[in-house]
Order: sequence, then structure tokens, then C-alpha cells
Amino acid sequence: MTVKDSNGNELAEGDAVQVIRDLKVKGSSITLKRGKVFKSIHLTDNEEEVECREGKTTIVLKTCFLKKA
Repeated sequence: MTVKDSNGNELAEGDAVQVIRDLKVKGSSITLKRGKVFKSIHLTDNEEEVECREGKTTIVLKTCFLKKA
């Protein structure tokens, strides 16, 4: 299974990614601003999703809103 970002670059476990547009997080009042960088991503069973840490919270992001940093 290969996981790709919005530009078609392949993502691997532990990569850093950047958000390409403002995103509202469901079930929370958090809004992720464009340009926010997440380090040490974790791949999931779904090739369209990755897990990231925002403070003490783990969030799942769709790869179509991310680019490799």
C-alpha cells in the first residue's frame, strides 16, 4: 500500500506534512490553519488517512489536504 499526498509524493512513517488549506476539526473547536506542519505522522490501514498529534490529541487527516514538508 502506498500513501500519497495531494501532489502525488509518497509518504512514509515519520514524515513531516503541511496542511494546504484551513480545516475545521470535527467534534472540536480547533481550526487547523493553512501551512501548519505536523512532524512524525503515523500511517493507518486506510491509504487516504494519516494520524498526527496536535498537542495531546491525536487527529486523523485526509491525505488530499496534505503535502510533504
